[in-house]
Amino acid sequence: MAFTHVDCFSGPGGICTGLHAAGFETKVAIEYIQSCVDTYSKNHPEVHTICSDIRNVTPEQILPFIPEEGIDLVTSGMPCETFSTAGNTSRSFYDDRQFLFREGIRIAKICNAKMILFENVPAITTKTVTKSSKELIVDILKEELCNAGYSNFIQVILSATDFGVPQRRNRFFILATRFPNWKLVKPKPNCKKIVNVKDAFMGLPNVIPNTNEPATKYTGDESDYSKLMKDDTFWKRENKTPDVLTYQTPMKHREATLKRFALLKQGEGMKDLFNRFEGEEREKLQEQRILPKKLFITRNQRLIPTEPSSTVTSHCLDEFVHPNYDRALTVRECARLQSFPDSYDFCGGPYIVPHINRDVQDKYEQIGDAVPPLLAYAWGKTIIETLKGNE
Repeated sequence: MAFTHVDCFSGPGGICTGLHAAGFETKVAIEYIQSCVDTYSKNHPEVHTICSDIRNVTPEQILPFIPEEGIDLVTSGMPCETFSTAGNTSRSFYDDRQFLFREGIRIAKICNAKMILFENVPAITTKTVTKSSKELIVDILKEELCNAGYSNFIQVILSATDFGVPQRRNRFFILATRFPNWKLVKPKPNCKKIVNVKDAFMGLPNVIPNTNEPATKYTGDESDYSKLMKDDTFWKRENKTPDVLTYQTPMKHREATLKRFALLKQGEGMKDLFNRFEGEEREKLQEQRILPKKLFITRNQRLIPTEPSSTVTSHCLDEFVHPNYDRALTVRECARLQSFPDSYDFCGGPYIVPHINRDVQDKYEQIGDAVPPLLAYAWGKTIIETLKGNE
């Protein structure tokens, strides 16, 4: 028996990929960014995808694809920019995005969903309606869940490393149901050993910056994690070319940027270089454009191979430097850190677009904004047990 799912704010398909592996059948996905829809549809062609602002999606667009008895689960990972504490100004945004949770509830009611799963950054728990208000967005979310009939809910913050994802990534979840007597539980950590960057990158060969020569063959080295990323039986995927490595393509870097990378020790970032080089020495590096004039605190962090990475974000191209080589990460390396299977095709969008363009997401942005599939898998298994126990 397949359990059914509707995917709101679906992105490139991180939640769908994990839920599919757990035993869910996604019926409808809703996403505003066309490049994300292209990637989603390529990897999940069986899902009816709607490329639209979710606020404009009508019941008529959804209901033909919904079983008569309704949907088991609606997921809603609305955009997190307005809640994030990263950067200097992100928390100053007070706009309609912070109320997009209402669309997840609306879609759940249209689909007669048994359960809703909300996902966002932990900082959503402290975001107020306006700068001068003491009313929290998350309290409004809970109130409106109750008004919609989903008064039985739990909230939890989970660490992705507890579920086999090789990055330090905490996420806030609310799981709600319209059945008051159902006992809701959070996923139990299923990772016996924390997966580190070395485990994640195992089998991926180096590529040389500025050559535009992708690597298409694995090295033959394996870790338990790399085997899982290539195990399409686990992911319930059909991989027609299992031995061909994709998206291991080098980036282009200025000569001065390569020199900056060479200065970085494992675990260091741009802030450490600014602290290490002061006065005339720093000014000389800035004149040579090896260091920028302005300090970007989260830029150019050289990963530590024996530890998980820090959180993979939409800025992952600029934020990470390979632990052993003087270059940024490839698309496939970022996908490994997020736990996307190696057969996943990031076909939508270009490799890079300016972040000021909000109507297109490049491949790095798609990966960074996604929910790690292994974390979604853990939720899928837990929710299926709840559904089975209450049939």
